[in-house]
Amino acid sequence: MAKPRVEFEIGQGADEWGKFVVELESELAPETVENFLAYASAKFFDGTIFHRVIPHFMIQGGGYTAPDEHKDDGLRSPVKCEAEQGIKNEIGTIAMARTSDPHSATSQFFINTGDNVMLDHPGQDGWGYCAFGRVVDGMDVIERIRDVETASNPAMGENSQPVDPPVIRSARVVE
Repeated sequence: MAKPRVEFEIGQGADEWGKFVVELESELAPETVENFLAYASAKFFDGTIFHRVIPHFMIQGGGYTAPDEHKDDGLRSPVKCEAEQGIKNEIGTIAMARTSDPHSATSQFFINTGDNVMLDHPGQDGWGYCAFGRVVDGMDVIERIRDVETASNPAMGENSQPVDPPVIRSARVVE
């Protein structure tokens, strides 16, 4: 059976940057993948930004329409952390962002731009972060996002807020 895929179209201002495609592991992380596909099918990600970028760590998106504007309309209930399934947080994998509560992931996701073994199950908190697929096309777009100029992110206390955030123009489930 074919693994589900989601295609993202990315831009910044008037510029179109291209697309990237993630292939999802529904057999290993069924609740996480179902949740992610529901967001993509509902067009929830459209117009959201990559709001947190740390070059050799990760790029995070799926929850903000501007650096200080969280997208709440259409937010689904959190999903159970499925990090124990064993997908490693390696370069090019997609994982769910969450708070300190391991079962708090909703819409925000990140793509690893480094090999982040410290995020793998069990991690420092006994859970880790659930990687649930990988980029199978368009790593050049991921690298372009990774390389955007960033400034201080007051909410996170780090230099990770894109000066001109890349926008998810659309995210669609594809065959």
